[in-house]
Amino acid sequence: MRALFVHQNFPAQYRHVAPALARRPDTQVLALGENAAEALPGVQHLRYKAPTTGAEGTHRYLRRLENATFRGQQVARAALTLKERGFSPDVLCCHPGWGEGLFLRDVWPDARMLYYYEYYYTSVGGDVGFDPPEAPVQIDDACRVRMLNANHLLCLQASDWGHTATRWQHSRFPDWARDRMSVVHEGVDTEVIRRLPDPELTLPNGRVLRQGDEVVTFIGRGLEPYRGFPSFMRALPAILEQRPAAQVVIVGGDDPHYGSKPREGGSWREILLAELGERLDLSRVHFTGKITHPALQAVLSLSAAHVYLTYPFVLSWSMLEAMANEALVIGSATPPVQEVIEDGRNGLLVDFHAPEQVAAAVVKALARPEAYRDLRRAARRTIVERYDLQRRCLPQLLDLIDEVAAGRRPAAAPGG
Repeated sequence: MRALFVHQNFPAQYRHVAPALARRPDTQVLALGENAAEALPGVQHLRYKAPTTGAEGTHRYLRRLENATFRGQQVARAALTLKERGFSPDVLCCHPGWGEGLFLRDVWPDARMLYYYEYYYTSVGGDVGFDPPEAPVQIDDACRVRMLNANHLLCLQASDWGHTATRWQHSRFPDWARDRMSVVHEGVDTEVIRRLPDPELTLPNGRVLRQGDEVVTFIGRGLEPYRGFPSFMRALPAILEQRPAAQVVIVGGDDPHYGSKPREGGSWREILLAELGERLDLSRVHFTGKITHPALQAVLSLSAAHVYLTYPFVLSWSMLEAMANEALVIGSATPPVQEVIEDGRNGLLVDFHAPEQVAAAVVKALARPEAYRDLRRAARRTIVERYDLQRRCLPQLLDLIDEVAAGRRPAAAPGG
């Protein structure tokens, strides 16, 4: 078998499955991406040139599609070079979210194509119009959001089969698309991601946190509204006042990954710090910026209360890893979280829009950590049973690739 993985930021969701496929005898695995990537055993990584971006004068409904077209064109050119050198994949796995998958069918008409679809946009029931909840979605926004799916719709027509990570993400797609799509999560390596026996974390100010400290944690690639950063920050004054020993560790960068920057300029962190002012004891609130994955495991292993809030949107890996680390997750009662966390069984759920609920849950968790021991253990069991990489998710994904490569229709689209 000859396999090609295409992802702008490879390896991303293909981190485990690409080398697993490469370990098979008589299998050649190539990867194509824009950015430099770590070396994976058995995987030859190639890069395509960064695409041109669209013009300022393009209709705003079409800007994302124009950018996707430029990217798809660059990927197609790189694919043609591969074809001229004699490489034609039997199976092609692609994340088409930025346009990479638009023209691959035109380069390799006979290849079997399995695309990873992350999110289908609608103006009702998802991220659009969720925050603030009382603000109606204007018709101009609804029209723009509909056009965000143009790239996905073209790729759905070009691919043989699709897959997505969770049932809720699957539910967002049109019914005809769901009939050609499986639910397979990329998996959590629970042998590696587990609570450390004696974790320590040195904070930017030099203080060392250890097991038993009252540590409140929050993680986001970007500190932004989509991941509930404002709600979390507004909960902190009450937490710090009621728990004088609490230390708050906030991991993430200032640049938003979803949504936009504040209209006033600056970052959301700066906006919230200015809003809360002297109500925050900044000697106990620690912003680490982006950190390494081993350091992230130490943060989660130290956590006495981990807050994870999200719009109805793509579920973060960090929440599942927190559960695998036996952290007590205080999550938003939004559909992506509710698919995994049952309130009072393997975590706690609060209203995304209610900082006072977040604060109350955190304060109770810090006051009586022993009362939540069973919830922590149940959280890890949930990840082991439903999202374990080696025993569940990776075998499912390899089976799905085999089915598509063989030209067979996978038996059960809903999966999961």
